[in-house]
This record gives sequence, structure tokens and C-alpha cells, in this order.
Amino acid sequence: MRKMFWLVASIFATSLAVGASAQEVDWQKVDDAFGRKAAVSGDVHRYGFPRTDLSVTLDGVNKKPTLALGGWIAFKPAHGGAMVMGDLVLLEAEINPVMLKLIEGGLEITAVHNHLLRASPATFYMHVGGHGDPVKMAAVIHDALAASQTPLATPAAAASPPAVDLDTAQLDQLIGAKGQANGGVYQFNVPRRDPVTENEMQVTPVGPMGVAIAINFQPTGGGKAAITGDFVLTGDEVNPVIKALRANDIDVTAVHSHMLDEQPRLFFLHFWASDDALKLAHGLRAALDKTASTRS
Repeated sequence: MRKMFWLVASIFATSLAVGASAQEVDWQKVDDAFGRKAAVSGDVHRYGFPRTDLSVTLDGVNKKPTLALGGWIAFKPAHGGAMVMGDLVLLEAEINPVMLKLIEGGLEITAVHNHLLRASPATFYMHVGGHGDPVKMAAVIHDALAASQTPLATPAAAASPPAVDLDTAQLDQLIGAKGQANGGVYQFNVPRRDPVTENEMQVTPVGPMGVAIAINFQPTGGGKAAITGDFVLTGDEVNPVIKALRANDIDVTAVHSHMLDEQPRLFFLHFWASDDALKLAHGLRAALDKTASTRS
């Protein structure tokens, strides 16, 4: 009974500490450092930096920013400050100037890689991490992005988004999750069943923190779509998923890490195809069935 009392007391104290940590962050100052408001999910504040300045084409498809050009930074209160994770979309010439600013500001580079092949112009993705004062880290990231052409002005009010001309109910059923329209793209975030931790912190909510399986459909007309995204996989899942995707004529375009100290160790597998949307959804579901993910 005494052990149970101390266990409950410990959990209660931990919850108070987490709550206090979240309350102590002056999020308005973080917003001000970035020049934009965050999307808030639970205790995570996520800032979007889409490359709306770029016109990127692949296999005749002009990619919408929400398909594959959506850079982001997310903060989660942790250990008296905040954990930061993010993914910046850069042109090749922008990689080292941005990296230098981040290093000088004390942030970590956790990955630099491609997501797609054959795109024009080629885009690269720089993953960043760190822990500390969120206002100071936001200022460092803002200054680093200023070394690129990433739009930093306060985003204009969103116009009415274009309709997603796809059978989204069928897509939901085939993928086994509920998608969401975003900027003319139909997006899925499929969580893994097992929790993910980084530096002894559970990385939740998984979608805003970039550790859910991401699947994006951009309509291309006549029931067709371009698809891309990434599967979040443990090592034993990588090759079964590769085989399932290739058996369904979906290209595998990259396999790599995004973080440095996560548990379990994870690999992010990126894909691309352009074809009938429901046919592609069947192929994606075959790959999802090879993973320990949460879906219907």
C-alpha cells in the first residue's frame, strides 16, 4: 500500500512538473521570434515554413507545398526548457549557410538528405534538434533560415483551399485512418503502436513531432494522384515495406534516419508514385500491413 502511495505521488509530482514547465514557456515570445503563430497540439507548438517560393516539378507534377515542401519546427516543454525538432526544406546552395548558423547557435544537425528523386529543382531536407530556452532557439532558427530564401514574412491569411478531387472516403477506408485536406493535398498521419522517446522524453503527439507515418495525396485529375511521404520503421520492417511498395509500382526514393538518440531506433522511408489514387492506396495499405502501426 505504501509503495502504491509513493507511486501515485511520484506520478502526480511529475505531472505537476510537466504542467509547470509548459506554463513557464512564454510562447508569445517564441511566436514573435518566428514572426508567425504556432499550431498547438497538446503541449507541442509547431511552426510551419513551407517553401511557397519554389516551383518544383516531378514527373510532370507541380508539387504543392503541402505535398513535399512543408518545412517545420516543433517545440515541446522538457527538463526546464524545451526540446526542439524540425525539418527544413532547402536548395543545395542553401545547405551549408543554414547549417553554419545553426551550429553557431548551439543547435544540432541530425540529418541532411533527399526525399525525392528527379525533382527540378532538387530539394534537400535538414533535420535539426536541440534543448534549451525556446525563445533563444527560435531566434537561432530564424536567423539560420534567413540564410536561405525561405519566406519569413508573416504568412498572408489563407484563401479558400482548393478542393481535393478524390474519393476521400475510399482512401480513408483503404489506408485505415482518417485523412485531412490541407492546401489541396489529402494527408494521413498514421501513428506507430510503440511509443518513441528521444533523450528520455516521449515524443508526443506523434504527428506534430514528425514521428507518425505520413502519406500525402495530391490530385492530378481524373481520379489520379501523386503520392509521397515517409514510413516510420524499425529495422526489421524496412525491407518488407520496400518489397510491398515495389510490388505495387511505388518508388522508394530514400531510406535514412531523422534523429540521433531515439528509442526504438527508427528509419524513415520515402516514396513516390503518380497513378490512379485508389490503386496507389491499395499499394500503400499493403506496405502499412508490414508495420506495427495503428489503423483500422
